Amino acid sequence: MTLPETTHTEAASAETHALARTEDLRALALGCLDEMKAEETIAIDLAGKTSLADTMIIASGRSQRHVGSIADKILQEMKARGFGNARVEGMPACDWVLIDAGDVLVHIFRPEVRGFYNLEKMWGADRPAGQQLAG
Repeated sequence: MTLPETTHTEAASAETHALARTEDLRALALGCLDEMKAEETIAIDLAGKTSLADTMIIASGRSQRHVGSIADKILQEMKARGFGNARVEGMPACDWVLIDAGDVLVHIFRPEVRGFYNLEKMWGADRPAGQQLAG
């Protein structure tokens, strides 16, 4: 049994919209990280590896205050551009802030904490060098 043509078209349109939204979120986060002078920014493509998200972005701030400011900037821009409110963990201490925007996860660390958890090794060990972004 096949689906009616309109169902195929609607599904393709919804998938295209979701991909565009994910790419817009990814670009917004990377733009904010760059603007706020985050360090050692990388983006890891998770599509097909996990259902958690399509992209994981990892960056470092120089201090707790810098980490908090970067996270605030990303959250403000997401809200201003109509992406709604993301789930956020770690804001009180600002050693490691996680912004969960659905298909895009953003981790912002103090350098010592980033080195301890080493998420890029866990998630990106088989990542081609071309997927690493300098920030």
